[in-house]
Amino acid sequence: MAAWLVMAAAVGAEDVPAPPDVAAPPADAEVTASGLATKVLRPGDGDEPVGAQDIVLVHYTGWTTDGKMFDSSVARGEPAGLPVDRLIPGWSEGLQLMVEGEKRRMWIPEKLAYRGAKGRPKGMLVFDVELLEINRRTPWPVPPDVAAPPADAEVSKSGLASKVLRPGSGSEHPRPTSRVTVIYTGWTTGGKMIDSSIPSGHPATFSLGEVIKGWTEGLQLMVKGERRRFWIPAKLAYKGQKGKPKGMLVFDIELVGFQNESILGH
Repeated sequence: MAAWLVMAAAVGAEDVPAPPDVAAPPADAEVTASGLATKVLRPGDGDEPVGAQDIVLVHYTGWTTDGKMFDSSVARGEPAGLPVDRLIPGWSEGLQLMVEGEKRRMWIPEKLAYRGAKGRPKGMLVFDVELLEINRRTPWPVPPDVAAPPADAEVSKSGLASKVLRPGSGSEHPRPTSRVTVIYTGWTTGGKMIDSSIPSGHPATFSLGEVIKGWTEGLQLMVKGERRRFWIPAKLAYKGQKGKPKGMLVFDIELVGFQNESILGH
């Protein structure tokens, strides 16, 4: 399978400034046997490095060695979900040195980048990569409490039960009309998986006005970066619709980001 890296111009976004050492790796950079040079900009807090078959959620910016930015998820304002085994060799190798939460600069020689491919940046490329999350190519495992909400779950007036699995950051919440970007897996209370964004390698993005009521209500409780488990009663899910999962549904949802629509006149 051909190696690739998603490249999309950040139309209408300002360039991310090039690092001062963009022209060449500094003396304190680590250099692998292949010639890949890297430097940790911020240590991570994960326990296991990325695997060759994993899917990663990253923020990144790439420059040529003369400081010209050619791609950036940071400028676009949306992280990228990427399968490690389908990236350019320098990315695949470099990511496998990283753990979740880490930020690293990579100087990728041309032989590990696009190798002179037409329409691609030439020569050595420099990337700052922030590893937000590792997905192990398979959906999240069935929760031990999938059958019913535990005693410490929060329950809203509507009957929606939820529990924070990992806190997020900030104080702003999505609104009923927000567009959200999420990673998720869902099950029946019998532990059967019904849906997951993870195998696609990309987070899902949609409007909260387009989903079941339990999702619309639940996502408004969350902040960016938060992961939460929801027990959604049938009346807030598919209400017995033909061809849809029946009964209470359980979802683990991570809120990657969101955009709140502006209100006219404000």
